[in-house]
Amino acid sequence: MQPPARSSPPAAVLLVPGCAGLLALGCLASVLGAGPAQRPVALAFGGLVVLGELTRRTGAEAREAAPLGAAGALAYALLGDVAGQPAHHGVAETVTVVLAASLLGSVPYVARGSGPVLDHLARRVLTVGFAAVCFRPLSNQGVFDDWSGPAYALLLLGLLALTTLCDAVLAAAPAHARTGWPFGPLLREELRGMVGITSAVCATGAVMALAVSVAGLWALPVFSVPLLLAQLSYRRYAAVRATYRQTIASLARATEIAGYTPAGHARRVAGLGVAVGRDLGLSGAELTVLEYAALMHDIGQLSLVDPVPAGATAGLPVTEQRRIALLGGAVVRQTGVDAAVAVVVERQADPCREQPVAARIVRVVNAYDEKARDAGPGGVLTALEELRLATAGDYAPEVVEALARVLSRGSLTEPAAG
Repeated sequence: MQPPARSSPPAAVLLVPGCAGLLALGCLASVLGAGPAQRPVALAFGGLVVLGELTRRTGAEAREAAPLGAAGALAYALLGDVAGQPAHHGVAETVTVVLAASLLGSVPYVARGSGPVLDHLARRVLTVGFAAVCFRPLSNQGVFDDWSGPAYALLLLGLLALTTLCDAVLAAAPAHARTGWPFGPLLREELRGMVGITSAVCATGAVMALAVSVAGLWALPVFSVPLLLAQLSYRRYAAVRATYRQTIASLARATEIAGYTPAGHARRVAGLGVAVGRDLGLSGAELTVLEYAALMHDIGQLSLVDPVPAGATAGLPVTEQRRIALLGGAVVRQTGVDAAVAVVVERQADPCREQPVAARIVRVVNAYDEKARDAGPGGVLTALEELRLATAGDYAPEVVEALARVLSRGSLTEPAAG
């Protein structure tokens, strides 16, 4: 769950698409003037990219939306030979073919209005352009003619590693411009996420380039099958994960339906908690645990005979807060949710110095939402001031300051009235 994007300077947000557009126009003008160097090779790799785009995934969690298209594009950029004959296409042709194929494959998604097509195409153009600039001029000049075996394979993998770093920067920079979240944690999160599907894409791209060098264009369909199967498996995994999250969200609403907590409280705590966690540099897995724990942090109130007025647990005695937290942890463990989520729920009322970071965040954000909701107009500043005054014993100061930074960016609004 991500907070709404804040307003950003247009130049910062449009920097990546603008650079991609300039590169694409320059390459297109060059190719239109000279024509493609090897038409069959361009058509084969272009068709592979089109197929990859047509079968790409959609959704916020799709880190590499079109793995087959990305692998084909990288293989085309790093192609040294075709069945023993030198490949002559240059940087401009590489970028033009990949862009044209990506646009063609994106037509159905544009028609349906689904998916961030502009950002996706901009990153594709710039990453492929980066790889092509690093490899194609030297390859066309015969610099790598004497390279063979493991040395040449390591060269391709090294270039792909640099390309992956470039792609991570291109993904983190627009996110930083749109949301104001710190660039360092965003970049680290992108690099962590690229360990899985992106490393498989890079390895497949390198193998495709090596195989085509030896066996010719017939190698492309052979090496496309593993990525297509992996993509199908990931789709099923993503569907299971989405169902899992919906189940947790439904459980979290139980306290609202029963009248123990105000409507939307759990969702607000989860959304704001994830934003604070991002500001503090939590990883993707840690943010997932934090979100689930925040959604279910009040579930222990279902065990109470007499509901807490307005569900406001922050004002209760510490012993009562801990009792409710332990009851909530026990309920979470019975649902089969990850044990790490139960630990956060159980420890949200412990002394802040003894809590895991996720529990500190849940405690601070829960208290903020309750205090701001009850303070009326200007409740944001009033609630923050109360949390700051209480940080010595109750709330972690670094979490309160992270909350203040998130709110100062204007990424979230004041809590709704109960």
